Amino acid sequence: MAYEHLDYAVEEGIATITLDRPEVYNAFNRPMVLEINEAVRTAEADDGVYAMVLTGAGDGFCAGADTTDMRDWDDATEEEYGAYLWMVQRVVANLRGASTPSVAAVNGPGVGAGCDFALACDLRVMAPESLLREGFVNIGLIPGDGGAWLLPRLVGESKAREYLLTGRDITPEDAVDIGLAVEEAEDALGAARELAAEIRDKPAVAVRRTNDLVDPQRTFEDYCALACEYQWECVTDEEHDEAVAAFNEGREPDYGRSYE
Repeated sequence: MAYEHLDYAVEEGIATITLDRPEVYNAFNRPMVLEINEAVRTAEADDGVYAMVLTGAGDGFCAGADTTDMRDWDDATEEEYGAYLWMVQRVVANLRGASTPSVAAVNGPGVGAGCDFALACDLRVMAPESLLREGFVNIGLIPGDGGAWLLPRLVGESKAREYLLTGRDITPEDAVDIGLAVEEAEDALGAARELAAEIRDKPAVAVRRTNDLVDPQRTFEDYCALACEYQWECVTDEEHDEAVAAFNEGREPDYGRSYE
């Protein structure tokens, strides 16, 4: 698929999705939202992609919805607005639902839904000049894209309420301190790709199934039942055999992959 508002590239088994409207700090319009959803689904369906990285072009990660592109909702029905919001929520749902691990390279402001896109990724790396801000309350809105669901699960209820109810910025230092970001790095994209490559080089089935098992809402009983199914899939996988053989022989595993 040819994209107009983002860049999609697969290199050495890592899909990088770069939001590309730098003149507005990568604030999204409707076509961009559709393209993000398509890009995430494409990466998830590609057997040659072992991890994905989400980032922004220029000096921004994603400034949320482009207010200059938004219609006047005064003459809309609740159903019309709900259809628009559902489309944005699908970005969070597709990232959260992907077995392929995702890393957000937060290279600039991630605001509103842009913050939620970063939170929906499995891991985050932040540049020194970046920030995350829910910010909806500042303009009389609620985090309709998933922030009030995601943030408590990532940092705990009390800390989440602080950021959600005040609209305060989450700085890179704060994000690392509360476990929201893996690290602060001058080259956020480079560090995110290194992290993605570290994940890529593990046995692929084990990575995907481990990622699937992380679900705070799942009961322990359901977890155990699913783990039996996933573990059998792993122990009958050729990459598991090679990983064990390499460990016993004191060498690096060779999974025979050919990265594009």
